Amino acid sequence: MAISRKLLNPGENVVIDTRTHPKALIWPLICLVLLLAVGSYAQVKIDNGTATLAIWVVLLVGIVWFVLRPLATWATATFTFTDRRLITRHGIIVRRGHDMPLARISDIAYEFGPIDRMLGCGTLVISDASTHGQIKMHDIPRVEEVQRQVNQLIQEAHGTSAGHDGT
Repeated sequence: MAISRKLLNPGENVVIDTRTHPKALIWPLICLVLLLAVGSYAQVKIDNGTATLAIWVVLLVGIVWFVLRPLATWATATFTFTDRRLITRHGIIVRRGHDMPLARISDIAYEFGPIDRMLGCGTLVISDASTHGQIKMHDIPRVEEVQRQVNQLIQEAHGTSAGHDGT
């Protein structure tokens, strides 16, 4: 599990523990290939060792910014639903989190486009009646299944009948 057990209250159980779909890593992968291609081309075409070294230094900075940073961001962001609340955590150096009791959730919906459907992910939109409004969780794997499970959790939190589908 991505979330630490010490973040859970006594008797609280994790129901859904997920992170953003790996599709978030497609652009960083494309950037890595392009940056390495530029570096290899420069290595072959430029005879000046200092210029080649400078190009590789710039490309290394590009790899850190456009490849490693998004990878670390993806790896550190988690979305967890327990039988009592939604827990979101993200951040590399500064960790940020948000907890929302399931009883405060008034609506849960999902959105996805054609590419999302092909990849099996989408955006989960969670609404509450507070001033915070909505939480949008982008690129959630199997978003329809997650939405159904969260609807079930919300029904149980609100004490409504678990036999009613609600969708």
